[in-house]
Amino acid sequence: MTKKIVYLASVALPVLIAMVLLAAASSSVAANAQPSAATAGVKIDNFVFGPQTITVPVGTTVTWTNADDIPHTSVSTEGVFKSKVLDTDEKFSYTFTKAGTYPYYCTIHPKMTGKVVVQ
Repeated sequence: MTKKIVYLASVALPVLIAMVLLAAASSSVAANAQPSAATAGVKIDNFVFGPQTITVPVGTTVTWTNADDIPHTSVSTEGVFKSKVLDTDEKFSYTFTKAGTYPYYCTIHPKMTGKVVVQ
């Protein structure tokens, strides 16, 4: 009888451990499968948008931060988004919900240009 209990325990214990590990792994996968909000940044400094072209996935929020000593804007050439005039350290954010290429520029300094590529 003792051999049967030992045998049963030696079989049941690994099965129980495997079930617990599978349950933990599946809940971990489920938690990681939920999409997280993506973010990206563009720094405005020395009359340049940096990076000049940024590629992001659909659903990403891009934030422009003016690190320059003078005001700038970030305005879509196709009217998709438009910031207010940003003073030093001010930010503007826009969430891209559709794939495409979004060129933009500074309305105060039109030679300042950039592009957001959404995939």
